Amino acid sequence: MYLAMASNNRVHEDRWEAQLRKGSLDLAILAVLWDGRLYGLDIIRRLQSASLPLAEGTLYPILMRLKQDGFLQSAWVEAEAGHPRKYYWLTRSGRQRALGMAQSWDAFSESIAGLLLGMKNGAREQLK
Repeated sequence: MYLAMASNNRVHEDRWEAQLRKGSLDLAILAVLWDGRLYGLDIIRRLQSASLPLAEGTLYPILMRLKQDGFLQSAWVEAEAGHPRKYYWLTRSGRQRALGMAQSWDAFSESIAGLLLGMKNGAREQLK
């Protein structure tokens, strides 16, 4: 019985983490592109270095949507060795969107942090 409950809790936790990641990917991608032009694999590498692993099959549909929304531009560039690479960069409205999203993220995360602080302090007291 306990094993089934633990397994069920893990499934719910995995779903919650997946939704949290999914809701944050646009902001993470816009932030990675803030400093300039990058191609897909570079975007993936920078996200991975920030402990946000992302599959190509997830990245490219997001890039296409952000481009359709006018937040990104892209161009194919011939590589010195190998095949051409498609580079992406922020448009002016993409920069504005990134800043707006960052402000929303900050406000939201501060609110959650305040709630968690109370929860964590209460848990410490209960565990004494």
